[in-house]
Amino acid sequence: MEADMRCIIIDDEPLALELLEDNIKKIDRLELVASCRSAAQAMQVMHEQQVDLIFCDIQMPGITGLQLVKSLSQKPMIIFITAYQEFAMDGFELDVVDYLLKPVPLERFLKACNKALHLFDMQSRTQVTETGKTRGHLFVHADYNLIRISHDEITYIEGLKDYVKLFRKDQPKPLLSRITIKALEEQLPANQFFRTHKSYIVNLGYIQSIRKGRIKLEGAEVPYSENYKEVIDRMIGKAV
Repeated sequence: MEADMRCIIIDDEPLALELLEDNIKKIDRLELVASCRSAAQAMQVMHEQQVDLIFCDIQMPGITGLQLVKSLSQKPMIIFITAYQEFAMDGFELDVVDYLLKPVPLERFLKACNKALHLFDMQSRTQVTETGKTRGHLFVHADYNLIRISHDEITYIEGLKDYVKLFRKDQPKPLLSRITIKALEEQLPANQFFRTHKSYIVNLGYIQSIRKGRIKLEGAEVPYSENYKEVIDRMIGKAV
């Protein structure tokens, strides 16, 4: 039996909250945790309870929906519901599940919820093991999809603030995903992947040669920092 998805609503308009509450009651497996009139109230709820999905207005007094989502270090899935179409690009950049324009027909709302539930179920079926690692693969969000990637196909990873680029064998373009390199590192097996630099993770299986300050991989070259030299020595079993 699939788990319910815990959600909250954030909207400063009482009528909008009431309509969303009614719609959520019609959707199986959606559990409404709280209805919030402000971003500050929602942040308090998320601090105290697990939240899997946020239905969020954008234009609100004080902290806007966009500001709230950008501020979250661990983001639940987001569905923006707004009267302003011009914010759609911002939603795309924040990798939200969907972007709905008010007034939202029930059929369109249901479609967005089904998409979120599908992603939620995929994540649930690939939960990490007790050691924090998935078995042979991981899932990342990219281009509005949850993409399954085998550990063995990842050659190296480059961190860019809140994003990472995942470079894969025989793929000309990297995948861009909104996750920190530290958070992604925690999902990878430590006997296969290691940090060479604050902004790079390398798959040990693709190393061809190492020289001072650089590691040559198949089709690429990445830096390594002296701060990680001890880790590199231990991983390859010899002095660099």
